[in-house]
Amino acid sequence: VGYALRDRGYALDIRRPRFGDPLPVTLAEHAGAVIFGGPQSANDPDDFIKAEIDFIGVPLKENKPYLGICLGAQMLAHHLGSRVYQHPDGHAEVGYYPIRPTPEGRAVCKDWPDHVYQWHREGFDLPARSTMLAEGDSFPVQAFSHGGTAYALQFHMDVTHATMCRWTTRGHERMTLPNARPRESHFEGRLMHDAACQAWLNAFIDHWLSPPAQAVRAQRR
Repeated sequence: VGYALRDRGYALDIRRPRFGDPLPVTLAEHAGAVIFGGPQSANDPDDFIKAEIDFIGVPLKENKPYLGICLGAQMLAHHLGSRVYQHPDGHAEVGYYPIRPTPEGRAVCKDWPDHVYQWHREGFDLPARSTMLAEGDSFPVQAFSHGGTAYALQFHMDVTHATMCRWTTRGHERMTLPNARPRESHFEGRLMHDAACQAWLNAFIDHWLSPPAQAVRAQRR
């Protein structure tokens, strides 16, 4: 995602609340905000988790593009009042899994990959006044939008080969969880699905950074 943004001429301002970095009180000097994944839960009581969840109110209030990926998606759902939960049978999604875009998801991006990379064991309910963009099996809500500017992706279109090597090594115990895929299937899946995932990500970022229709109408008044 960072590479794609730099390719489009955006400078990156990387903040790490886990290590004490402050978060902006306004996005007046920023084009948008992204919260990526992590091993934490949006339900954790840590101060930095609460600070990130509260920060999401800034882009929502200022109608700036917000993108939450995995944990960042769960944080958006939590901020909007939805449940973030573990699967009742302990299922995880670790590896490649099928997703099904909705008609509204097709309006965001016409061509979706049929499998995406996952690394999580919690999901979330669809928040009120939000639009479902993609559905899954073990965790039904895979992507949603809110207010025309905020997007949540449960899956990792941002994964690289280096990331996959690191996660499947340092997080090897996750692949023993119920419903998780074995390590070799991760790399086989990348060969089969990565080109479609990268094409989708590029199309999505262009859509995400474009002003929503209601903002365009307001500017014309």
